[in-house]
Amino acid sequence: MTSALILVDLMPRIVALPLAPHSGDEVLARCRSLAESFRASGRPVVLVRVERPHVEEQPPGSDFAEGLVHDGDIVVVKHTIGAFYGTDLDEQLRKRGVDTLVLAGLVTTMGVESTARAAADHGYEVEFVTDAMSGFTADEHRFAVERTFPRFGEVRNSADFRNPRDRHTNG
Repeated sequence: MTSALILVDLMPRIVALPLAPHSGDEVLARCRSLAESFRASGRPVVLVRVERPHVEEQPPGSDFAEGLVHDGDIVVVKHTIGAFYGTDLDEQLRKRGVDTLVLAGLVTTMGVESTARAAADHGYEVEFVTDAMSGFTADEHRFAVERTFPRFGEVRNSADFRNPRDRHTNG
């Protein structure tokens, strides 16, 4: 089994939103730690950000959070809510033999959930790192974590990924 970490919309303008139950800064810190763990074990890290279509200039804070992207990471720029439609994400994952996606980022019921639904449609196993994501409200985050996500995959937290030699290895 080969897993890849998918980090969704960790852009300054989204990290700065009033989010719950975790602040954008808390989510960003956990996502940085997850990315370090995946890189240390040679597993792919995918960073996804959105660009608004049909505008001449993106709003300030539309790039990735500072220092988030490292050499060797896969960068995906989407123009819709989810990371698959209109991008080469599936192709990038398939050529690396990825069969499991570990999802984190912002916002729980938007970019993360939309990407998870498409991942399931593409035949990937899906895992959710629920303390490395947050919603517009704690209630909507909790609903997704407790009711929606278990129907698509395994619900986990960032502590499950602290050891670079966790159960997800390449090969």
